[in-house]
Order: sequence, then C-alpha cells, then structure tokens
Amino acid sequence: MTGCRHFLRDDDLSPAEQREVLDLALALKAGAVRRPFEGLPGGRRAVALIFDKPTLRTQVSFSAGVAELGGHPLLVDGALAGIGKRESVTDTAHVLSRQVAAVVWRTFGQDRIEEMAAVASEVGTPVVNALTDDFHPCQLLADLLTVREHRGELAGRTLAFLGDAASNMSHSYLLACATAGMHVRVSGPDGYHPDPAVLARAEEIAAVTGGSAALATDPVDAVADADVVATDTWVSMGKEEEAADREAPFRPYAVGPELLTHAADDVIVMHCLPAYRGKEIAAEVMDGPHSVVWDEAENRLHAQKALLCWLLDRRGAAR
Repeated sequence: MTGCRHFLRDDDLSPAEQREVLDLALALKAGAVRRPFEGLPGGRRAVALIFDKPTLRTQVSFSAGVAELGGHPLLVDGALAGIGKRESVTDTAHVLSRQVAAVVWRTFGQDRIEEMAAVASEVGTPVVNALTDDFHPCQLLADLLTVREHRGELAGRTLAFLGDAASNMSHSYLLACATAGMHVRVSGPDGYHPDPAVLARAEEIAAVTGGSAALATDPVDAVADADVVATDTWVSMGKEEEAADREAPFRPYAVGPELLTHAADDVIVMHCLPAYRGKEIAAEVMDGPHSVVWDEAENRLHAQKALLCWLLDRRGAAR
C-alpha cells in the first residue's frame, strides 16, 4: 500500500473534508470511540512525535490523543535526533515511515516537513504539521472547533486576527477560515503583513466557499462587528531578539477592552498560547467573560484525535 494523505498546511483539506474532521472531533469529544490503529499493516501503533521547537500543548495533546486512540506516542527529541544535521530529512523519513503509523513534526522550515511527507508517501505513512515557520494548521482545527462549539455554523462568521500578520498563525487563519467559508481579516503593522501568495490562495478559496480574506491595517477596522477576535504573541519562537523593536509598532494591535467595543457584543476571544498578559492581550480580556482560551487549548486534543483518525482511515489514498 503506497500513497496517503498528509496535513502539512490548512488547505490540504477541502471544505468538505475540513467539516468531516470537525464533525468527528465533536463526536470524539462527546464520547465516540475510535480505534484507528487496529488493523494497520504490521500492527503498527506508534506515532512519532518530533519536537524541534519548544512545546507544551502540542506535546501533551498529541501524546494524550494518540494514547486515547489506542496508539503509542513515541516522543523524539529534535535536538538529539539532529534531523537535517546529523542525518538528512530524507534518510530520517525512510527510517521513521517504515516503523510508525504516522509522523507528527514540529519544526522550522516548511520545506523540511514537505520533504518528510514526500518520502513517507512511498509507504503510506501520514505526516502531520504540528507547527512550522509558515503554518500552524493543527491549532486552527482546534480554533475552528472552538468557534463551532460557541457560535455554531462557521460559514458567514467573521474572525479578526491581530498581531504579527506575517506569522504562521496569520497564514493558517487565512487559509483555514477561508476554507470554512468565514470572513477573515488579519491585521498588523507595516512590515508584518502576510505572504502575498498565502493571502492570494485564501482569496481563491474564499471565492468558492463564500467567505472572504483580507488584510486590514487598521485594528479597529479589523475587529469591526467580528464574531471572533484572535491574537498571538508578538514575538515568535526564534525571533526573541526582536522583542524590544516590536513593542512600539505592535502596541496598537493589542487586544484590550476598548478595542473589543468595536466587535460584536457576544464576541469570543482566542489566543493559541503562550500568552503575555499586558502585551498582545490585556489580562482582563484573557481572563474575562469573552475569553474561550481554555476551551481552545483543550480542543487541540479533540481536533488532533479526529485528524489522526481521518488520516489513518485514508492510508493508501493519494489526493
């Protein structure tokens, strides 16, 4: 059996497939039982969880999720493995894909995970992007699941993302929300705007789903009547030396009580964490009645379980 489906960026799922995964996540959260590791070739039950970057929610949610589905989480320390240094990505992929049911990788360049997936396809082993510098698609599945739980149907809803609009989170919001038929606006200061190719792709998807995707440079315009306001740390992993330089230009994009007055009265606020209260989000917002941050964090578990079930059900299927 060769060929399989991977989840490397948000638009790897069609609108219908994204809905299937979210429907399954809701069912799993409600207590539906799935044992996708039963009947896999060679009795494989291990899932390689590779972490090249710091992690809390990703490590815990995937580890717990794989175990709850009947698999065995196999944690791989990226520093010890030295993928791309001690051993090439291609050689690593050949080794892992023959021994595990799936590979989950939190790494740097998008090219690394795409190379891993290209080799893993040869033996039908799905690869999941647990975060790269370009995208964070598993986080967005959890975010969309959270919006569905709190606001119902996703299509037609408006989500505003404020902060570093050039970040992986911004790119994933554009693609995932457009796929869901939502109206997504990303907003950040000059010099921190999304990759034009990603924005164009989101606009292309939205033209089919009935949603929209846009860059709104004014934060008030971005959150106007929004059903959801989301933010993230202003300084991504690996860019800590830029923290001082980012403080002033990003300050207008902080999510505080006054800014939320321009959003819908029942707006919900999300943050993928870790959060820095008093910077990108005010403490009274983070811990206030509009916040669904802890539901969002929990939903990483349910969304990723659903994604693994969905991918393992499609082993041998190439899109």
